[in-house]
Amino acid sequence: MKNDVESGQNNKKALINRARVVGWALVGLAILVFIKLIRVQYYDTFKGKTWAEYSVKNDLKLDTIPAMRGNIYSRDNSLLATSLPYYYIGLDTKVADSTYFSEHIDQLSNLLSKSFGEMTASQYKTKILRYRKSKTKRYLRLKAREISHLDREKIKKWPFFEKSRKGGGGKFETIYKRYKPFSPMADRTIGGTDPKSGRGYIGIEASFDKKLEGKAGIGWIEKVEGGIKIPVGDALNVQPEAGRDIYTTLDMNYQDMTEIALRRKLTEMDADFGSVVIMEVATGEIRAMANLTKRSNGKYEEVFNYALAGSNDPGSTFKLATMMAILEETGIDPDKVMVNTGSGSLRFRNHTIKDAHRGGFGNITASQVVEKSSNIGTVLLMQRYFANKPDKYLGYLKKFNLTSPTGIHMKGEKPPLIRDRSSKLWSNYSMYFMAHGYEMQMTPLQTLTFYNAVANDGYWVRPMLVREVRSAEKIEDKMEPYTQETPIASPETIRKVKKMLEGVVANSLTKSVKQDLYRIAGKTGTARKLINGVYTEGKNYTSFAGYFPADKPKYSCIVIIDTPKSSGADYTRYAGSVAAPVFKEVADRIYAYDVSIQKPVRDSIPEAAHDVKWAGKSSDLRVINEKLRLPALPVDSDYAVGTIANKNKPRFKSLQVNSRDVPDLAGLPLRDALYLLENRGYRVTFKGSGKVVEQSIAPGVNRTGVKTILLTLQ
Repeated sequence: MKNDVESGQNNKKALINRARVVGWALVGLAILVFIKLIRVQYYDTFKGKTWAEYSVKNDLKLDTIPAMRGNIYSRDNSLLATSLPYYYIGLDTKVADSTYFSEHIDQLSNLLSKSFGEMTASQYKTKILRYRKSKTKRYLRLKAREISHLDREKIKKWPFFEKSRKGGGGKFETIYKRYKPFSPMADRTIGGTDPKSGRGYIGIEASFDKKLEGKAGIGWIEKVEGGIKIPVGDALNVQPEAGRDIYTTLDMNYQDMTEIALRRKLTEMDADFGSVVIMEVATGEIRAMANLTKRSNGKYEEVFNYALAGSNDPGSTFKLATMMAILEETGIDPDKVMVNTGSGSLRFRNHTIKDAHRGGFGNITASQVVEKSSNIGTVLLMQRYFANKPDKYLGYLKKFNLTSPTGIHMKGEKPPLIRDRSSKLWSNYSMYFMAHGYEMQMTPLQTLTFYNAVANDGYWVRPMLVREVRSAEKIEDKMEPYTQETPIASPETIRKVKKMLEGVVANSLTKSVKQDLYRIAGKTGTARKLINGVYTEGKNYTSFAGYFPADKPKYSCIVIIDTPKSSGADYTRYAGSVAAPVFKEVADRIYAYDVSIQKPVRDSIPEAAHDVKWAGKSSDLRVINEKLRLPALPVDSDYAVGTIANKNKPRFKSLQVNSRDVPDLAGLPLRDALYLLENRGYRVTFKGSGKVVEQSIAPGVNRTGVKTILLTLQ
């Protein structure tokens, strides 16, 4: 026991001695750093003077050096945002000696005038001489605007800018500008930076600003006329540390599909704004987020993120939550429970509730209440099962995660506003209006997340836009998908409401959304806009939320279009004619793009398809031919166009990318036609849509000097 005590005391003394050694070492290091600072400040020289003397005379000081901001990438590593260096060019007119200055001033003046054209050569020379002779001025910025990196490389060979003992004085002031290669696509989601501070102020740029901005360096700068800061030497410089790179879940192919479909419908409807979000069901990864607002010039641009912060009464899309609460509470068979909705109008507690369908729906099942989007049926079911249990109903909404924000890792998400009985605005009617989507505020993303949970067999998934933060290629932070451990409803309830959502598309007002190749499940919503405290007739917020393919959901999607203006009453009132077609167009394009959700191809092509036209890359067509067991295509072609006819004997014409002759483009889609022509140096204009049916220059012609070809599409 005594030996153990002595051993413990010895170990304690050893640790204390080691701590003392480390402490004295740190003190010694601090002294050395202090001595180095004194030496640099008062003994080391720059241009024949100590730093202290030079600093007093030339306003020399330590200042921060901005770091290169990190990049933002898409899901497939395409660059979405990056910082490009630009430069102001200037001249310290007093650096060069007299001989060099007099020999080269004319050459520099001529180069400046020829390259920039802001002044004549003589004017440049006069101004440079005035600064050189001045007692108060010395530094002259030679161009008002910044130049690119390529221009900088050329200017580095000019006199005064090239490295020379006798010359010198030329300066480059580096600034960074944010560049988005896909702009204006997803502009609001990717975000932007403040031109003065360089900090992110919206979107991903703002949400991950600390990661993207990096760490500023420290170095000596000289402050000259006009407050311009010029880097001086490398003494005591602390090099800046570049920002981290952000890898998002966005797919720019999906973003393109989404924005095209949304912009087309907004223009057709002359709507105020619209938004579409596409999310992967199992992971919550957002593939596209489009937000378009009508500007004063009539064009639609991304100026506000409605998906994240644009809250509104959701309307009939919320009926799904009400029906789920009823099923969870009662376990009823919605195909057997009947509701008499009457002739389409119901006087309920001093309020008139109407169904959109003229003449009403009469006696229908609870399932049909959802399928036909009956306001009356929803209110009557709510009265039947929750009239004396408002807290129970509100509890289900909380269980469905409808009363809280989604928690997406993005700044600016607006919390949902769903009242409870503690609210001063709660009334005896609140629960019944809430049942069909009024007296509340929700964002499209919050509604979509709820529908996504239904598609995911009841398991709620947090939406996500960023998947990784990297330093170079090293992953520093990985955002894993978050799925709630317990489902928001029982499997039986989820099965029943999934059937209803398929019934909405198959049997109700949205038959135009029905698709033969795959099934869509979803729900329309049309809510009157609350303007100055009044729900206004003709001012509607239309939406469609759902998922596809319905049997094995991979994607969920929501479309909202605000205040469509059309002379037809159907377009003015019903989401099924406004938002639902956009959903279908986006879903069709994704289905065609994502092979993993497509049905297996047939072993052989059907007889009815013998006259189908085939066009595209030969490599792609060979894959199709192999799958369909057709004769092989020529191996020497880049592109091919043709038909399958004459008993499955394909006939194709080959198109070479590198040929100088104008190709026969008939049958090619615009994308492939553009690729072929632009590789030959032509500019392309087109009219119509579809595939090429006519071209302004005949095939086989080598038109030297002709720069533009007009294509007619049909």
